[in-house]
Amino acid sequence: MSDFGEFDAVRVVLVDVRNPLNIGAAARAMSNFGFPHLRLVNPYEIAFQNARSAVGAAATLASAQVYKTVAEAIADCSLVVGTTAVGHRDLQHSLVRLEPGAALIRAHAAGAPCALLFGSEKFGLSNEEMSHCHWLMHIPTRDAHSSMNLGQAVAICLYELMRDSGSRDRVAIRGSEVTKRIQPASAEEFERITDTLLEALRASEYPKLNTSKSFHAAVRRLVRRLNLQQGDAEFFLGMLRQMVWKMKRDGQSGKSG
Repeated sequence: MSDFGEFDAVRVVLVDVRNPLNIGAAARAMSNFGFPHLRLVNPYEIAFQNARSAVGAAATLASAQVYKTVAEAIADCSLVVGTTAVGHRDLQHSLVRLEPGAALIRAHAAGAPCALLFGSEKFGLSNEEMSHCHWLMHIPTRDAHSSMNLGQAVAICLYELMRDSGSRDRVAIRGSEVTKRIQPASAEEFERITDTLLEALRASEYPKLNTSKSFHAAVRRLVRRLNLQQGDAEFFLGMLRQMVWKMKRDGQSGKSG
């Protein structure tokens, strides 16, 4: 059975949760399986306060962090995985089944922080929230009833993450060896690149640019798919900033002339 040290790199992120029973159930599952870091994005305040009485999860809830946006909650993570029941949604991400997905998360968490996102009870993760994810993971269920209770979904995902104790040590060794050599860029770095790229598009008067969330989400997904490493991310960001500066300067010179 895992302890808190094994999965210290995993952040469980609940987005727009409204039911205190679900928050409590998620926190208790985290305590059961050894996941110490709970983050909530824009939770219903009354539900969050009521959840603090969850049996066996007081420590997890006491240390839970609250954020206004998904971007803030995942800023330190270099892998962000969203969960979805799929249904009839037109997904823009790779979709991975729970078992292989858990193995990928374990390997990454052996050397770098990662986040596992769960959406609201009623709607799940929105397209804009999914745009922060590198890929999506789903729990296999029968087609006639694919939607799961949030607390149960969290428990199943976390159990699968810690289940294979035999391979976990081997994955951790391999993962730590790889991440010593290659550190992927964090979500915060990807978000800075996304914002700067949008600024460059505005400065260049890109004809398809608009202010809708769907366009911004499409740009964010594009940046995530680059899979940049830390050094490359800073290098790319520096190039974008130089282009923005040059376009704005030339624009100002044109107006003054």
